[in-house]
Amino acid sequence: MRTKIVKINKPQDINVILGQSHFIKTVEDLHETALTSVPGIKFGLAFCEASDRRLIRYSGNNEEMIDLAKSNAEAIGAGHSFIIFMKDAFPINILNAIKNVPEVCRIFCATANDVEVIVGETLQGRGILGVIDGASPLGIEGDEDKKWRSAFLRKIGYKL
Repeated sequence: MRTKIVKINKPQDINVILGQSHFIKTVEDLHETALTSVPGIKFGLAFCEASDRRLIRYSGNNEEMIDLAKSNAEAIGAGHSFIIFMKDAFPINILNAIKNVPEVCRIFCATANDVEVIVGETLQGRGILGVIDGASPLGIEGDEDKKWRSAFLRKIGYKL
């Protein structure tokens, strides 16, 4: 087996969800899930079909996000993987709904951080071994950091 690191190519302010699924129906189900979970979401998604025609299937409602999804899915090239790019929405707004799509097997990451995907390749094909999401910690949170975190979550409306 060979390993390869694939950097997700995206603008800094764009969120991405990377996961694994098992059925061609994933594209339509994820599209419906995105639209019904977050009013006004702009998104694109791509799914790497692992059998039969083995095409990269895609959908979405925003050309920029669709193009990001297609090009990154092609770079990763792992069977049954899917990738969703979104703006005007955050993963926290859609993640549980995505996890509840019957054909979704796992989520590797949901983030706006820089992401590197660790891909394993054999004679049969490629699979995602894991991800590097963001950077390593620089220290341990102190009292002032806790106050900042609490205030920030309330400022953006995620805590009362």
